[in-house]
Amino acid sequence: MGNTLHIYYSRLRMEEKALLKAAETLRERFRVDFRGVSGLVWPDDFADAEAGDVAFCRCVSQTQNVALTQLLEGRGLRTVNPSAPLLLCGDKIATAAALDAARIPQPAWRAAVSPESAVRAAESLGYPVVFKPSVGSWGRLLAKVSDREACEAVVEHKAHMGPAHSVYFIQKYVEKGGFDLRAVLIGGKTVTLMKRSSAHWITNTARGATPEPYPMDAELESLLNRTAAVIGGDFLAVDVFQTPLGWVVNEVNGQPEFHGSVAATGIDVGRLMVEHAVMLFK
Repeated sequence: MGNTLHIYYSRLRMEEKALLKAAETLRERFRVDFRGVSGLVWPDDFADAEAGDVAFCRCVSQTQNVALTQLLEGRGLRTVNPSAPLLLCGDKIATAAALDAARIPQPAWRAAVSPESAVRAAESLGYPVVFKPSVGSWGRLLAKVSDREACEAVVEHKAHMGPAHSVYFIQKYVEKGGFDLRAVLIGGKTVTLMKRSSAHWITNTARGATPEPYPMDAELESLLNRTAAVIGGDFLAVDVFQTPLGWVVNEVNGQPEFHGSVAATGIDVGRLMVEHAVMLFK
């Protein structure tokens, strides 16, 4: 039977410190293994990771997180999150397709695999549109495009940025009134909900948006519950826009930072995550 909670990280951020603090308050129930991964080698340095243990994989890199998660799963550990939702959330096109299949509302979108079809996709949506890398976070490499001339320029740049940009993901721009919402879900249930406001069209707290708590309503709660059921996993952040037709899901993050949600709501997300992880021991 597993009795160790592993917390692996690549950069010691506020989130990893919060997880360690929470784990240490409960450590009479399990052993805590807290280590940076940059100097570790698989399998040599993971001899104490045993079947039935639980592991947080908190690498900044999505690629590193998925690799470490799959290695640990192969040994019989329960990871938070498992690799399947990590892979799904790590690809915006795959996420959009899964939400579409479940009829979960989201901004209108297109995917294309050539510069010519990307321009045509943008025009079929109608300007303005937003070009997003299919893999990425923190609001990086987003481009709001308002006409064909700008679209052709963005597409040409992306065509020379390497294989990661060879598939174009384009969303219809949503006028969201200067804010969006971020919900943090643990075990499929929303534990924090905050509003992120900014004069800039990108409302990530990493880009300077101002966070504050936001009240839940029935429509929003239903949307978040449905989204969690589609994506799966233990720990998600769901970004939501308000439109004249109701709430829509913009993105789902499978390994989010959460210090902004803690600051906005006062809820100890790290402790809730560790309490959830403890229930996963086998």
